[in-house]
Amino acid sequence: MADSVPFTDNFSDLSNTQGYQFEFRCERCGNGFRSAFQRDNVETGRSVLRAVGSFFGGTLRDLSNSADQWRYDRATNSPAKDKALAEAVKEITPSFRQCRGCGDWMCHDQCWNEEIGQCLRCSPSVAEEISRAQASAQRDQIWDKAREKDWTSGLDLDTRAKVTCPGCGLKAEGGKFCSSCGTSLALKVRCGGCGSESNKPGALFCSDCGTKL
Repeated sequence: MADSVPFTDNFSDLSNTQGYQFEFRCERCGNGFRSAFQRDNVETGRSVLRAVGSFFGGTLRDLSNSADQWRYDRATNSPAKDKALAEAVKEITPSFRQCRGCGDWMCHDQCWNEEIGQCLRCSPSVAEEISRAQASAQRDQIWDKAREKDWTSGLDLDTRAKVTCPGCGLKAEGGKFCSSCGTSLALKVRCGGCGSESNKPGALFCSDCGTKL
């Protein structure tokens, strides 16, 4: 029967032409744990053969050509790679726990609830949950109290606000006049009767001809 293979969805293959190395990630916090680099002695020997073959040619060069097939095996599957991965898993497993609640692999130091025997995602820390709930309630109460307070006293809500000064073109910070050049920020209304402009706040009729604005 085939052996169970852990960490199948949360590790990266960092192997290169000199050997094997793997990085395993916690599925809650994302912290990575790298296994020790395992040098491939077979490839070291092949490197020597290729170096000697470049001088002498012949059979030694033919032997070194098998490295191409070996690189293909390394990129997919090979007994050497399977063995290296198994050793890396054995090395890194003490740093992880597999949660029986969600089935994910969690790092023991940061994401494991030792008292319950599950990950902190399935069985959060009581103290952490209380702190999170308190912070959430405090945030909601701040918003509620802010809504109860009148923040509009002293603001001119009768005059249409402008965000850019029509005189200097700079950003307007509110008020009746531009703080940079003094241009009036009141919205001008053109009379449909005589064509004159008025910027008197709340005016209902034109002061020149009496036409309703």
